[in-house]
Amino acid sequence: MAKRTLLILLIVCGCIAGAKAQGKLLKWLHTDNDTAYIEEHTEDLTFRLYGSRKYTRYDIMDKKLKKDILYRPNTPSNIGVGFNYRFIGINLGFNFPFVNRRNDKYGNTRFIDLQSHIYLRKLVVDFYGQKYKGFYISNPEKIFEKEYSLQNPYPQRPDIKNLGLGMNVQYIFNDKRFSYRAPNLQNEYQKKSAGSFIVGGEFYLAKIQGDSSLIPINLNDTTFLRNEHYYKTLVATFAANVGYAHTFVFKKHFFLSLSVTTGLGAAKTSLHYESGDVSHSVGLLFSSTVRASLGYNSSRYFAGIHYVGMTTRSRLPVPDTYQAFGNGNLRVSLVRRFSLKKPLWRNNTLAKTAG
Repeated sequence: MAKRTLLILLIVCGCIAGAKAQGKLLKWLHTDNDTAYIEEHTEDLTFRLYGSRKYTRYDIMDKKLKKDILYRPNTPSNIGVGFNYRFIGINLGFNFPFVNRRNDKYGNTRFIDLQSHIYLRKLVVDFYGQKYKGFYISNPEKIFEKEYSLQNPYPQRPDIKNLGLGMNVQYIFNDKRFSYRAPNLQNEYQKKSAGSFIVGGEFYLAKIQGDSSLIPINLNDTTFLRNEHYYKTLVATFAANVGYAHTFVFKKHFFLSLSVTTGLGAAKTSLHYESGDVSHSVGLLFSSTVRASLGYNSSRYFAGIHYVGMTTRSRLPVPDTYQAFGNGNLRVSLVRRFSLKKPLWRNNTLAKTAG
């Protein structure tokens, strides 16, 4: 009986402590916007029509030869609709045949791309979850003999597949006057120019492999990567990053928003060779995240182009060679905000959290 009572007391205390911690977190996340700079529309229904294209990439670089192999997938463009209300946002994209005509020169790519970008007032959280199969070499004229590159303008590798998983969390210092939401979620309107320093941390796990060597055997320079042939690479990266973001507002409505962060950390890399050997290395990692937006914003309407891209670069276990993984999203949006006479629900605790 005493043990049961003690267990109940521990559960109750744990719930109380959890509730207090959650309350402190919600209070910390809340921002009172400077209304001279930020006009909030999270209580409006934000409806959008958009077109987007997600991507991933893998680059192999030989610094000594000043040459690289650029692998790209053949990804389609999507057209979709979406909306935001308070802390909820949903986008539905569709691959229409009239938008993406069949183009055999790049080959066929099958993929799942679950990129998600969460914009709170004080924090930005980026999630990356990608699985692609089917790549082509986008720069054959620089690494193959001229005759071969003319006959094979984009050499295809349907056997190559990659898997990527990562997260990036960044803190916004000037959250009262600078808004990431305005160009990216379109549920705010930044009326004056302002910027902010940003700091954060990130990790990224990636694997790319093929049925045969990722280094083609018929390169015009066989000393590329010291003639090492690997069919699979694994990399795990951790980094801290710092940067700056600024939105320039012209004539109250036209804007240009730019954000660049650079990261420095460590990467562990493994190469699996066709011979059966495996090599490992631990070294420095350099990363970057770029966000750029351009368009028109007002109390009711938004029209703009916005881009988010992330790149990590780490050393391979071969001297003077590197590999880079990247992914991102390019989107065009047309937006209309609708004021609601009554809120869809009355409990607005979570809504205020993100504000």
